[in-house]
Amino acid sequence: MAPIRTPYKMELKQLLSGTGVALVTPMDARGVVDYKALGRLIDHNITNGVNYLVVLGTTAESVVLSQEEKHSIIDYVRKYVSGRVPLVLGHGGNNTAALVEGIGQLDVTGYTALLSVTPYYNRPSQKGLEAHYLALASASPLPILLYNVPSRTGCNLENETVWSLLRQSSKFIGIKEASADFDKTLDLLAHRPADFLVISGDDATAAEAVLAGAEGVISVIGQATTGLFTQMIQQAQQGDRPGVQVLMNDLEKLIELIFVEGNPTGIKSLLSILGICGPHVRLPLVAASPGLEDQLKQALSQG
Repeated sequence: MAPIRTPYKMELKQLLSGTGVALVTPMDARGVVDYKALGRLIDHNITNGVNYLVVLGTTAESVVLSQEEKHSIIDYVRKYVSGRVPLVLGHGGNNTAALVEGIGQLDVTGYTALLSVTPYYNRPSQKGLEAHYLALASASPLPILLYNVPSRTGCNLENETVWSLLRQSSKFIGIKEASADFDKTLDLLAHRPADFLVISGDDATAAEAVLAGAEGVISVIGQATTGLFTQMIQQAQQGDRPGVQVLMNDLEKLIELIFVEGNPTGIKSLLSILGICGPHVRLPLVAASPGLEDQLKQALSQG
């Protein structure tokens, strides 16, 4: 059976191309969500050319936010952005029944798609992953971007499972591939339907993925060094490899450093240096060490 196609998928492919950023959740020193800083972060990204925003993804520390906080953030971002760029909502976890039930409790007005990470910790089989995503698709009012990040979840969504999902439901519009297995990305690009998005989830190889034909990236570093990063992705879309390399030389060290002490610890430290939001995270994460902060300042000054 061929993948199910619908006309709106090509429109979504255009909306969600280029640079998306996985927004952090700014917090004050007490760990309370800082909405003023979230507004500054949103404005910084839209002003500097980001194509769409991802809300409540991994980088947002969504696993340590209460349901009340999540609903409040969803509502705030929708109202603050006010249609300026498309919005993607993170909704993933390892309890399928709770995820399906939770979808019905979300007000997804103004959001373009869901981004749903593979279940973590319980390490399902490929059949389990397939059943999980089909249950989610049956309940979701929005199209779904699959999200594969084995280094965090402990399971790998194989490409054959992706194709099987596409044959069974029209809800699946693309994948954020963050396995760091570039051959897997190339295989996705070689065998996907024309209306299926392949989005990099790895800042270090995002430009290479776009040069190879991927639509873009959902980035962590892009929310801080926004103008530089969006320019690099635009040049990759145009096939300008020399131009990409010049910009990557400026970004490479920062991309490396923001993950040294975990995500979003590093990116929040960088955003704090830039005066956009504080460096505060919730346990079990802790704020960046003074040593990492110094390295980030040095890399920023040299970029």
